[in-house]
Amino acid sequence: MKEFIINSNDANQRLDKFIQKSVPRLPQSMMYKAIRNKRIKINGKRAEISTRLQIGDVVQMYINDEFFDTTVETEFMSAPAVLDIVYEDENIILIDKKNGLVVHEDNDNTVDTLINRLKHYLYDKGEYKPDEENSFAPSLCNRLDRNTGGIVIAAKNAESLRILNQKIKDRELEKYYLCITVGIPPKKKDTITAYLEKNSDDNTVKVTDRKTDKNKTIITTYKVLKTKENLALLEIKLDTGRTHQIRAHMAHIGCPLLGDGKYGINKINKEYKIKTQALYSYKLKFTFETDSGCLEYLNGKEFTVNDVWFENKFI
Repeated sequence: MKEFIINSNDANQRLDKFIQKSVPRLPQSMMYKAIRNKRIKINGKRAEISTRLQIGDVVQMYINDEFFDTTVETEFMSAPAVLDIVYEDENIILIDKKNGLVVHEDNDNTVDTLINRLKHYLYDKGEYKPDEENSFAPSLCNRLDRNTGGIVIAAKNAESLRILNQKIKDRELEKYYLCITVGIPPKKKDTITAYLEKNSDDNTVKVTDRKTDKNKTIITTYKVLKTKENLALLEIKLDTGRTHQIRAHMAHIGCPLLGDGKYGINKINKEYKIKTQALYSYKLKFTFETDSGCLEYLNGKEFTVNDVWFENKFI
């Protein structure tokens, strides 16, 4: 038998969700059966799958020891505890991720990832103690490709993570990007719509002007900030957030990103000696329209990265 005492990072979860995180080795079918047969209880009493856990509750699990992983995660300690922090408080961190750094482990099993750096950083500060957590670890709320830099939002506790995930889903945050295009868009400012279909086999997308049952609508708003010869510096706001949306959408209108090896023009990339796309998530606005709980103080705030590596290099 093993007991879990529910802390603030475990609270307000459904029982089944908590067990899936805290005992990942336990098959889902066995978990449901154990709950039905009263081999998983809360405070010594019968529990339901949908029971919401509260701080101080004791979850008792009468199942085989083989399902419990007693090892404490330490792999993150091998990553540098180095972050470029745009903003930090007791609930969140806004990190300026540089080009070349992956956010999570990739197929190469890279240890030096943004999430591992975050865990190491918080561990050194005493704000993350994995041996005291049942079901939570510091988490990233958004992703950026390896070769796209910019602001990544991280949550330090479970309540902040739940709120931010919902706000992102409800589009109550505004993300702005800087990019350089090869070719100057036809208008100084415009909102453009197209349709994007993802090909998972080669991790590319196809953008067309016609809706089908396989593609999804994409909406991109751009503003031309500066031009020089055939290059343009743009600020872009995503009205939808699809895979490779900015890169593929701008290429679709004849203005691919400088340095983009997938959707760009390799000959021009070589001329400018650039090997990665000139794209940066440089500004974030919190625009909450509904209750935001412990993060209400962020509403209306705006954060900007001031040092974008390509902003003044080519134009």
